[in-house]
Amino acid sequence: MSTSRRVVLGTALGGAVAAATGLPPGLPATAAHAAGWQLKWSPSARTDGLGAFETVEDDRAHSHPAGHPHIFATGDNWRFNMHTVDRDTSTDRQRQEVTGLRTGADSYLKWTEGQTWRITYSMYIPSTLKATTTFTHIMQMKQPGSGTSPIVVQSLRRQNGKQTIELRLAVDDILVGSTGLDPLHDTWTDVDFQIKVGNGSAGSVRWILKNGATTIVDRTRTGVDTFLADRVRPKWGIYRSLGDTSGSLENTYLLLTNLRGYQLA
Repeated sequence: MSTSRRVVLGTALGGAVAAATGLPPGLPATAAHAAGWQLKWSPSARTDGLGAFETVEDDRAHSHPAGHPHIFATGDNWRFNMHTVDRDTSTDRQRQEVTGLRTGADSYLKWTEGQTWRITYSMYIPSTLKATTTFTHIMQMKQPGSGTSPIVVQSLRRQNGKQTIELRLAVDDILVGSTGLDPLHDTWTDVDFQIKVGNGSAGSVRWILKNGATTIVDRTRTGVDTFLADRVRPKWGIYRSLGDTSGSLENTYLLLTNLRGYQLA
């Protein structure tokens, strides 16, 4: 199956409307307008490349120079390669990730306490990117800085021998939602993630996965902690533990496209 994201006429027109009005692609104009979402970030892999992100963490331990670059733009997609020999600076894990939403050479969006943000994008998970018995994160929300804990993680987790994709609030270890991973392999899946940045019980999240017009999962959790300190920053890529006991670690990759960022006015 081709891994190029195909855009049909209706989708293209919807994207044009979204770009013109600042509304999330695929969301009815009336609903989106009522919600007050304002488009703040709409990078293109083809024209912006890795300049779309605040930082790029490509083999920061220099463990596999022959594999460089591990993160790059290809056509309209951003690609994250992961090889079994890749190692992070913490040698019990692997990491190829990008962070943040860059809006200019010296500017990027800052998600702070009390704000509500929304990220939409499409992801292609090949069958070689499997769920594991330990952690395999493909999206995180974190406080910037070394040694900080994740706030929200979208992960591929093996449960009782079955592959799942889940969203979890890491601060209090709260499972927001989970669904089977097998049907999402080797196809494009649309992600809609929303977060109210709030301390203690002032936060909330909503997680939606779709395959075309079919909603796979739609889960909301309110009254939760989504803030540690300073600000929240999104991360995408492959971040996985080497402690998997299921034999699921392979050379693999992840594709992302159509990344959009919105703020609730």
